[in-house]
Amino acid sequence: MKFVTLASAAALALALASPATAQKRPAAPAPAAAKPGGPTAADWRTPDPDDILVIDTNKGRIIVELVPEVAPLFTARVRELAKEHFYDGHTFFRVIEDFMDQTGDPENRGTGGSSKPELKAEFLFRRGADLPFAMAQDQSVAEVGFIKSVPVSTQSMMLAPMTRDGKVNGYVLYCPGVAGAARGEDENSANSQFFLMRAAFPKLERRYTAFGRVISGQDVVTSIKVGEPVPDPQDRMERVRILSDIPENERPKIRVINPAGAWFKAEIARAIAAGGANFTACDVNIPAEVK
Repeated sequence: MKFVTLASAAALALALASPATAQKRPAAPAPAAAKPGGPTAADWRTPDPDDILVIDTNKGRIIVELVPEVAPLFTARVRELAKEHFYDGHTFFRVIEDFMDQTGDPENRGTGGSSKPELKAEFLFRRGADLPFAMAQDQSVAEVGFIKSVPVSTQSMMLAPMTRDGKVNGYVLYCPGVAGAARGEDENSANSQFFLMRAAFPKLERRYTAFGRVISGQDVVTSIKVGEPVPDPQDRMERVRILSDIPENERPKIRVINPAGAWFKAEIARAIAAGGANFTACDVNIPAEVK
């Protein structure tokens, strides 16, 4: 089965136009380590080690939090492939400044994938009252906020009692650091390839499955060699592992700011005050600590 590289098909040109011509949000601060004296111990959470993807590249380490709540199929696929060491040695073959870094193809050119079946699109997810959600903006008909580290927009929960399952639709906002699944012209053709956002790009929303976000190493993401395709030598993922598979004595200790905490609520208020009418969820800082 031939895979079409992200944005290579004419049918996807509108969704993934050149960054020079496409509408996009301004680049926002990437997830960063918190300053001393900031959040207290109660403001942090320890992510599930089964949901942390540790990508060691020749440029440094990138840590991605997988968020199965928004894309259970693709997060399961990435976890499965990482456990099989499928991603080790794959290059970043297509990298566009102010857009994204694409990888995960064993052919390192955008036309390959794993031997596993293609996956259905997960452009939308269902949000119920039991799904932890940190509100950033109540827009009456929509609510903008965060599920773990990913920024999302959903229908108002006021609509939930009117739906059959008591839930509403939501989708991930393509802010810096968000991880997305590459696909071909067929919406249901995601397999192994994925990309990491260098900048915000809202035209991808509801068109590409988003499955997590970089919580550490965004500076590495933006340092990856640029090209379309990238000229040799291409930067590469030397080793990709799930945190729970790393031996205890080698495992980094990770904590991320808790969206339900008081510090994060204050950070949202600060970002709204600073952004004014131009505020987006991409403006909100989500600190992480890795030791």
